[in-house]
Amino acid sequence: MVRASRWGFLPLACGILLLANPVAAQDGRVRIIQTNAAGDNVHIIDPVTNEVVGIITGIEIPHGVTSNPDGSEYYFSNEVEHTLDVFSTETLQLLARIPLTDRPNNVAITPDGEKVYVAIAGGAFVDVIDVRTRKNVRSIPTDGWVHNVYVTPDGKHMVAGMIGARSSSVFDTETDQHVWSLEFDQGVRPMTFEANLDGSTKRIFVQISGFHGVYVVDFARRELVQKLTMPELPFSRVNNDAMQGSPGHGLAVSPDGSQLWSTSKPNSHLYAWSLPDLEFLGGVEVGHDPDWLTMTPDGRYIYAANAGSNSVSVVDTQTLREVTRIPVGQVPKRNHTAILPGGSR
Repeated sequence: MVRASRWGFLPLACGILLLANPVAAQDGRVRIIQTNAAGDNVHIIDPVTNEVVGIITGIEIPHGVTSNPDGSEYYFSNEVEHTLDVFSTETLQLLARIPLTDRPNNVAITPDGEKVYVAIAGGAFVDVIDVRTRKNVRSIPTDGWVHNVYVTPDGKHMVAGMIGARSSSVFDTETDQHVWSLEFDQGVRPMTFEANLDGSTKRIFVQISGFHGVYVVDFARRELVQKLTMPELPFSRVNNDAMQGSPGHGLAVSPDGSQLWSTSKPNSHLYAWSLPDLEFLGGVEVGHDPDWLTMTPDGRYIYAANAGSNSVSVVDTQTLREVTRIPVGQVPKRNHTAILPGGSR
């Protein structure tokens, strides 16, 4: 069984994990886990072949997804049952349904694999799940209902983003106590993180309702320091269907910390900037309404969930070209990169 590091494997949209072999991941295997927001299933993609190699069924409106750092389990938030659903990566069978306080949205796991944080959209809470006992052990109060929740690359902080409250809140993962909050001019959507050389959090990149670009937050200074705007295409090429108040709804920092990527729903594009200088690198046209991003462990390929065309675009991050497009389920949104032991699917 492979463990990527002493901290395990973080969702790649939130880390700087770097592995020597991007696809084989040494003894383990990489899988792209794609949820489908208008269905009851999840598609599992092999990034070596870019084919669907498994389908998990029985999760009505799966929202967030993560996996255990040891590669043993997948975790999905179930919007209908109000549960965190635990599945075996080996058999793809349901292992447990853990009751939550209300309707969930996104999820995140600590690097040691001990806690899963669940954003509660039906109330102003983040639920804390003890992975070992499979119990909901506490609910952390927040300023408003929580859409997305993340764990920073070093594992020291959990960050909750709220749309209605227009703020993000940072919590200590050891104590689950509130540390600081930052208010924005509009609702907080997806986030991703850039790390310092020592692994601590340097910047948070944030997508905001109604803004076609990315806000840049200095983590140490606890303040907004810059705004990145995405290109505006001619009106005839712009699609404004299904914006849901968020023209950008997917972010990723490459595992080596050299690139920042963002989705543009109206443009049907992904856009990239270099790090740390934030120089614009260019864009890639993908499917309709790209809604979420995840990357292979070496950062060579990025996977974009095209919610409007029921597909996943695979983009080469070096050539800035779409390699292929993979059909999946209805309205694909949140996705995740997992490294599994050799016996898993």
